[in-house]
Amino acid sequence: MKAAIFEKPGLENLKIMQDIEEPKITDHDVLIKVNLSGVNPIDHFTVSGVRAPKPIPHIPGAETAGEVENIGKHVTSLKVGDRVVVYSRVFDGTCDMCLNGYEMLCRSGGIIGIMTNGGFAEYIGVPEKNVFKIPNDIGWELAASLPVTTITPYHALKEAALKVNESLLVFGASGNTGMMAVQFGKKMGAKVIAVSKDEWVKEFGADYVISDYDKVAEKVNELTQGKMADVVLNSLGVQTWENSFASVGLNGRLVTFGGLTGADVKLNVQSLYSKQIKLIGSATGTRNDFREIIDMSKELKIRVWKKFKLDEAKEALQALFAKERDGRIMLEI
Repeated sequence: MKAAIFEKPGLENLKIMQDIEEPKITDHDVLIKVNLSGVNPIDHFTVSGVRAPKPIPHIPGAETAGEVENIGKHVTSLKVGDRVVVYSRVFDGTCDMCLNGYEMLCRSGGIIGIMTNGGFAEYIGVPEKNVFKIPNDIGWELAASLPVTTITPYHALKEAALKVNESLLVFGASGNTGMMAVQFGKKMGAKVIAVSKDEWVKEFGADYVISDYDKVAEKVNELTQGKMADVVLNSLGVQTWENSFASVGLNGRLVTFGGLTGADVKLNVQSLYSKQIKLIGSATGTRNDFREIIDMSKELKIRVWKKFKLDEAKEALQALFAKERDGRIMLEI
């Protein structure tokens, strides 16, 4: 089969090969013919060596959607031809975290595309427990955005317990997870304030857009009549940390799941306890979260900037950090 594969870290070492052996499936596995893969920073980190992937040589790709090509003899929930999407967490199902429904925190787990070969290939083999059917009327672009781009902010806002009529401030609102966070915020009944240079985020449900990055806290103060935000979502890290923390109101919650601009931040503990702010870390999401976002997928939308062919996998990863990027990047297999 054809696949994007590398033996040594570095984008320059990512090769497109035609003669990679097709994945062998066991009795409980599913072979999927990949239709579309989402391209994410985590894929870039994997190829560039920030993450330590296995096996080596390695095929990246954490977001995968396609059709069932073959099934193991003990697979009962799927059949050949089913349209499916892959839950991206590797989990054993037996540790205390898994048994309590937190598969993404499995003590021996990881991420498909890092801990196992991923979806930047014509075929991927995964356990049946990771494969979910999708409705026939859901487009591939949205389907391939469910495993990382959609589930991550959904779980984060659930962890933050966002309530009706609360104010939600979303940093990076026009990014992959940001555009989904805006939609979920509206579905949860919040007043959504988006931090973005792009006015199109209003089409995704933003009530207000703050485009002046130097005056975020000032604008939030104005928009909330001095109360500040009940929930602040920061997926960007250190570059937006100061503004994020300054924008949280009394008894508010700051939830984060990313550190694209750096992970080491300064924290004023006095402000933390005097305002009774809760800091929440959120890691992807559970299989139950995954079922929920599939069920509501008809009501969601995604903005795609560019689609690349599998042969252009290197260019697709490089484009993630292009200044002109204006939406998602997808890889057509």
